[in-house]
Amino acid sequence: MSKMIRIRELTKDIPKEVRMITDQMLKDLENAKRPTLEAIKCSLDNSYYDPKVGFLTPGDKKVTTELNVSSVQKMARMVFLMEILLTKLETGSVATKREIYYIAKGEVKSNKILKPLDFDDQVESDAIIDYICDLLEVYREEMNCFANDRGGQTYSQHLVVTETMADGEKATIDLSTLGTAPFQPKNRPQSLKLKTKGKVDFCLVVESEGTANTLVANGMTKRHKCIVVGAQGVPSNAVRGWVKSIQTQLDVPIFFFGDLDAYTLQNIYRTLKAGSAASLIRNSDFSAPEVRFLGVLPEDVRKYDLHCYQVRENDAKEGRSLKKAKDALKNDPFFQDKKNKKLADVLNWLIKEKLRCEQQSFYSVNPKDPHICEKIIVDKIKRKSFI
Repeated sequence: MSKMIRIRELTKDIPKEVRMITDQMLKDLENAKRPTLEAIKCSLDNSYYDPKVGFLTPGDKKVTTELNVSSVQKMARMVFLMEILLTKLETGSVATKREIYYIAKGEVKSNKILKPLDFDDQVESDAIIDYICDLLEVYREEMNCFANDRGGQTYSQHLVVTETMADGEKATIDLSTLGTAPFQPKNRPQSLKLKTKGKVDFCLVVESEGTANTLVANGMTKRHKCIVVGAQGVPSNAVRGWVKSIQTQLDVPIFFFGDLDAYTLQNIYRTLKAGSAASLIRNSDFSAPEVRFLGVLPEDVRKYDLHCYQVRENDAKEGRSLKKAKDALKNDPFFQDKKNKKLADVLNWLIKEKLRCEQQSFYSVNPKDPHICEKIIVDKIKRKSFI
């Protein structure tokens, strides 16, 4: 397989992999040789985008760590946390990154020999967990460690989800029976089986969870055969895995509805559609390449005379956003690919016009109509006004 579409193995014997690594480290030490570890470099300069695959994949660059004075603590901490994570696998228990941090603190507190491995804050332990996953080329979830176990709030009158529990039992949830409560899947998309009651016309992933709730409260899922998902801003792994499950298991077109600004295009939509450079090994299962960008689009600003905000380059935050947009056009393989030229054109428009427009601006088109945003969304889908 070429490096352009390098994808990790589907299954791994994690305890076996860990034993091989630690046994080799011990063997090297016994032979007076410095142990050396190589992990995938998860960064933009090691990212490749092939439209046939649809998500960012890793190249051949590695992060090499050799035992020396500056790396001895990192390698020791890695072995320390590996043991904790393996215990989770052996017992079948799960923990968040925050809980792993305190478990490690507890181990250090109960054994003074481990004091040199203590963490000052969670950022340090998180970095080691990420390094272990990059080293083994596995997902945190496969180590029973979760950063955010909460998927996107989902509403539909036509979706049924069957979840297989850890003990083999199954639970079936008909979303039409939940009333005003959303279905919120856990961060284990592989345990969920989806089916629809009749034909579903589209799935709408909304950047703002509040706007998703408003659309549903005003009756969108009752008037239309659809699925509505609140993405909660930058999508977590749980949200990404959930949307990927919808794409994989249901024959339903998926649209993303969010703000017209550089941050939304780069950090939210791109992450949902093609994954991120920071999680290259997981993008195959945590990205939805078929999701389309419904808007807000520059053409919507003109057509509906939408209220926009001026982006001020002298403002630190907004200035960084413009700079990152320019960097993306030059260095991000996703925006550089000709398949995504229309998305790159939107970034160029934002840089040139120095404007941003929020998704909620559609409500200004007809202030007296509570369904105006829904109507515009449905009309845009029918007119194929999306990228």
